[in-house]
Amino acid sequence: MSKPLTADEILPLVKHLTLPERARLITLIGASAEDDAAAYRVMPTRPDEFSADADPLAWDADGWENLS
Repeated sequence: MSKPLTADEILPLVKHLTLPERARLITLIGASAEDDAAAYRVMPTRPDEFSADADPLAWDADGWENLS
């Protein structure tokens, strides 16, 4: 059985792909994701991954007060 590759070993190969092939690779990776929960168990989200200084609800509300 072959040894699994690390991301650091794959990155130089990905850098040599054309942009269309990179997009195709991303599509293939997304299509093969059978269990997102397993991926988050291996690498949990970082505290800053989904955080923002502004209130996300304020983004949609900004500017609507001037419409009549």
